[in-house]
Amino acid sequence: MSSSTPRRAGAAAAAQQLAAYHRAGPRREVAFDPVRVRAAIVTCGGLCPGMNTVVGELVRRALGALRLCAGGGVFGVRNGYGGFYSEEEPSRSSRRRWNSGTRPAGQCSARRAAGSTSAGSWAHRAARRKQAIAAGHVEAESAVNGVGLVKLMGRSTGHIALHATLSSRDVDCCLIPEENFYLRGAGGLFEFLYQPHQKERAHAVVVVAEGAGQGLIPTNTDAPRRDDESGNPAFLDVGAWLKAELKAWWEEEHAGELFTVKYIDPTYMIRAVPANAEDNLYCTLLAHSAIHGVMAGYTGFVSGLRHQRQLRYIPMAEVAEGKNPVDTKDHKWAWVRSITNQPRLHPRPAPGAGATS
Repeated sequence: MSSSTPRRAGAAAAAQQLAAYHRAGPRREVAFDPVRVRAAIVTCGGLCPGMNTVVGELVRRALGALRLCAGGGVFGVRNGYGGFYSEEEPSRSSRRRWNSGTRPAGQCSARRAAGSTSAGSWAHRAARRKQAIAAGHVEAESAVNGVGLVKLMGRSTGHIALHATLSSRDVDCCLIPEENFYLRGAGGLFEFLYQPHQKERAHAVVVVAEGAGQGLIPTNTDAPRRDDESGNPAFLDVGAWLKAELKAWWEEEHAGELFTVKYIDPTYMIRAVPANAEDNLYCTLLAHSAIHGVMAGYTGFVSGLRHQRQLRYIPMAEVAEGKNPVDTKDHKWAWVRSITNQPRLHPRPAPGAGATS
């Protein structure tokens, strides 16, 4: 078979699209003089388990094993990127013992300017999410017509809510940004929660990702768009809105009957937990990889696992552009719908309405 066949040509084109990243680790040659170099450590994002481990290992590796920064030192930049433009003197780091949790925002933390790291284990935080859902289930089950409403992280994708639902098995409905839903009327969320089989149980647990339902929340169209400190659109609180809508609907449809909604937002509880053994091991490797990459002359990169096997240096631009939405036609979302028995929460056509030519 000739190499010019469409099959071969398609395979070659696909191979050219495959990304290959440099393996993380020490190099034979370094780009900077270890005696003269100075290092600055800064955090520019949220908190997560293992961040202190990253910071501690960056400092230890720089001042200790590699004998770097002997003349300049290691500095901690406070208050994120704004600290680079502040007149406040940066704090000089020393070889000291760091706690396993996360320091308060504003203290010196993980490297982001030249080399970045991503800390915290998925399984560790998943256990805390399961605890929050279990709390919502207990609250709902302990009340007459109780609803436990749990909001989880997930601005543009629902992977966290999806996996939390699969691990809990106490969830009756999971709402994610990738799947549109409808509240009132036939085929809506409220009808599903008050089906006969749900009425017999007299309680329900709803998990909602923070980015879900943003198009349904009423907003002032004349008001300018609000952005957070990172420049991303500031999302409205879907949990508080959904709680208010549930109560208003119940008053309209079941006036005089008891009804309770318990709203739980475990975001800060989850991201501030102490690091476990897996976190500490992984974050130590991330910190060492970042130091080696910076000294080798790399810049604008993230230290991260490639295919869950080897640490690589990944360009920040590719990380920022990459998207990983939940595939609602995939088997995992099918598992969610099987466990929760939730339908597609879309409005059903009126009786007798058919397709028009």
